[in-house]
Amino acid sequence: MLPLLETLRPKQWAKNGIIFAALVFDVKLFEPDLFLRTLAGFGLMCLLASTVYLINDLADIEKDRQHPQKRNRPLPSGRLSKNVAIVAAVILPLVALPLCFYLHWGFGLLAVFYLVKDLLYSFWLKHVAIIDVLILALGFLLRVAAGAIIISVQISPWLYICMTLLALFLGFGKRRGELLLMHHESGNSRKVLEEYSVPFLDEMINLVSTATLIAYSLYTFSAPNLPKNHSMMLTIPFVLYGIFRYLYLIHMKGEGGAPDELILTDRPLQITFGLWGLAVILVMYLNPR
Repeated sequence: MLPLLETLRPKQWAKNGIIFAALVFDVKLFEPDLFLRTLAGFGLMCLLASTVYLINDLADIEKDRQHPQKRNRPLPSGRLSKNVAIVAAVILPLVALPLCFYLHWGFGLLAVFYLVKDLLYSFWLKHVAIIDVLILALGFLLRVAAGAIIISVQISPWLYICMTLLALFLGFGKRRGELLLMHHESGNSRKVLEEYSVPFLDEMINLVSTATLIAYSLYTFSAPNLPKNHSMMLTIPFVLYGIFRYLYLIHMKGEGGAPDELILTDRPLQITFGLWGLAVILVMYLNPR
């Protein structure tokens, strides 16, 4: 059970917390019914994400055995049986998808699309340069949309734009880290890495990070559901430092291969994210709109 749990990657479930964005930014965080519905959606998204991790590891088992880090995962290392992984990959969606439709029919349709999208990614799209990162960003966008559908609200288009750009920023950073890790053996792990170079990825990261800062800054005083005194602009410094800190880590420390894990282990990023979240709640819930 422990190797299976490791393959489900509970550490990466944190990224599904984005589903709470609609609840927070529509000022409904403290409404128990809506909070519980969103929490249920979070749990179901974790099950679907774990299904994709299982399928992806099954599809890449041979290539992962040649990767300096992924070779230690349960499937490529032999600690987890392929048959057990296949059974789990079948059972999880059979449980999760009906519950998604029960929670909200729109959420159920989105969950099916999310699962199909990731299956296409696992077997095809992850081998197509640029498209692979765009698909990763789409996953984050779908999580935001799922949160809005579950509680039946509309959130600012700016929020979708900011989340997409941020996901692209992290996605290109992840590819850069993987490329540096593999050096001349990039093709042995992820074929698409042969289509990338560090200078190209640096250009993409610079472009997307700039666009992210501009989009978020425009959001803080342009979105219709924000306080009229533009106090949301006070959160810009936290976003600015967070992006700069991540750039520092990938350029000066050689990190960034797994940005979701980096965010969970780097203390300055954790503090920045916590302060940003606190500032957002104070601005949204203590100011008239």
